[in-house]
Amino acid sequence: MSTPDHASAAALERARDAATLLDSAVEIPVVNYRVGLDPILGILPVAGDTVATALSLYVVFEAVRAGVPLRTVAVMLSLVGVDYVCGSVPVLGTLFDAVWKANVWNVRLFERHVEG
Repeated sequence: MSTPDHASAAALERARDAATLLDSAVEIPVVNYRVGLDPILGILPVAGDTVATALSLYVVFEAVRAGVPLRTVAVMLSLVGVDYVCGSVPVLGTLFDAVWKANVWNVRLFERHVEG
């Protein structure tokens, strides 16, 4: 197995940080469940989900810059798209955003490429 080059490893680390911020930065006391900015922003109708989606695209952008194959990028964009569409549903969308952690999934796809 080859080791990732410095630029790809740095891009992966930035993507991990963004995914953590968006999907699991805050622990909800009592239930011990983590959420991030994505469901919090989703409370704001349309604008919140649009901002969260733009931030989610940063993870995909880093993957593209690191040379992730186009097929994987298409899957990553699909995960972000599902997050946007389903997250836009009033009330239920916020709950969906708390469970559907597209950014964490996208980082895993990115890791497969970088780490072999």
